[in-house]
Amino acid sequence: MKVEALKQRLDRNRPMTSITIRMPEDVVEDLKRMAPLLGFSGYQPLIRAYIGQGLRVDLERFESETVSALIAGLKRRGVSESVINEVLSEVIHVAANS
Repeated sequence: MKVEALKQRLDRNRPMTSITIRMPEDVVEDLKRMAPLLGFSGYQPLIRAYIGQGLRVDLERFESETVSALIAGLKRRGVSESVINEVLSEVIHVAANS
């Protein structure tokens, strides 16, 4: 995840929107029971945390797969390993400093 996007994700004052989701009653009751045990003020923040965790995993996997596919495509087109590594190092350096 890019540094700027991560900073935005950590901003507690991000705009929020209301949604409606249907869930089994027993799941909601379990969430209500678990929330204080896990240090959450209520079950809705716990749901947001669970969704955020899953979303971050999927985003990271997608971004990683995209980069891997790009590297494989460059190699198939004859771009040398040293050039690819040089560019990757450059990109990582730029991302770390932004």
